[in-house]
Amino acid sequence: MRLVIRNKADTVADYVATYIKARITQFAPTAERPFVIGLPTGSSPIGVYKRLVQFCASGSLSFKHVVSFNMDEYVGLPRDHPESYHSFMWNHLFKHIDILPENVNILNGNAEDLEAECDKYEAKIKSYGGIELFLGGIGPDGHIAFNEPGSSLQSRTRVKTLAYETILANARFFGGDVTKVPMLALTVGVGTVMDAREVVVIITGANKAIALAKCIEEGVNHMWTVSAIQTHSRSLVVCDDDATLELHVKTVRYFKSIEQVQDEMIGRENLGLYGQVAGQLKYSSVSSGN
Repeated sequence: MRLVIRNKADTVADYVATYIKARITQFAPTAERPFVIGLPTGSSPIGVYKRLVQFCASGSLSFKHVVSFNMDEYVGLPRDHPESYHSFMWNHLFKHIDILPENVNILNGNAEDLEAECDKYEAKIKSYGGIELFLGGIGPDGHIAFNEPGSSLQSRTRVKTLAYETILANARFFGGDVTKVPMLALTVGVGTVMDAREVVVIITGANKAIALAKCIEEGVNHMWTVSAIQTHSRSLVVCDDDATLELHVKTVRYFKSIEQVQDEMIGRENLGLYGQVAGQLKYSSVSSGN
């Protein structure tokens, strides 16, 4: 697991958006071989989406051959409701980029058979050969998507009853009226996210500091579902300084020192996307002190 620390939320968004752009560009997607991405809602990815929109507007990035699968959706909320995740995604990202509408996949919280809808979603992900990169944000309690504390780390897309704390937290989006907040949601499972070939998680703000500490410094725990990322062979957490407040000083220094070595001794131009040294000759030169 890689941890990249930036000074504030804006620079976290810049880093993640630039990274996604590089991944899509390197993948060189086509209609027959699209880049499949998993996407979240919430406050964490908004800055990333703004940057991706800018990349698309400048012509430096295209979503024409990108297929998206969203993490979750409320049950029983009309999809044109301003607080539905369908509306969120179209308002913040999809209507501003060149993604094909038929390549956008969002769970239908108004399906007649919700369990069948979840099974169909999993099957459609598999039909594309799985998700290349899953982007996620987390809640203060360390939940990813609507996989709240206690969720199985092997869970798949399913109907989920929301915790009362989550309903209370979301009431601010419904005029402060708890009775208007949906009590059920459809969500991908922890296992669904971990099946992606790469997982990138955004963690910003002091209110996420305990969750980051649980994710980085403690073991895998179903009470902090984001901690499952520790088991992934290709995972990246990008956070801001505020989110590191509960980490040990030596932990922060360790991860920052890795970037210092990359910048000052190896050089960013010699590194691949995943932090690996791009060429053996360059590595040998660095190792020998030449």
